[in-house]
Amino acid sequence: MLVRSDPPDATAIMELARATYRKMVPNLLWATGYNVVAIPLAAGVLYRFGILLSPAVGAALMAASTVIVAINARFLHVSRT
Repeated sequence: MLVRSDPPDATAIMELARATYRKMVPNLLWATGYNVVAIPLAAGVLYRFGILLSPAVGAALMAASTVIVAINARFLHVSRT
């Protein structure tokens, strides 16, 4: 679709770009929100309350966040007309 010299393909490319952007925004919000919460927890902000993440748990949660973003990206759909 992206390598042909067919002028109507320009509209398809624009639609793909818009759909990609619409998918990017929630992924970026999720990743930012997750990191705003998880990084201070991993740094020990709540240690005085007995809450401390081990490095293994932190790594598992980071991997889970990445998987969530990747799964959400897989749901990118572009309608074909």
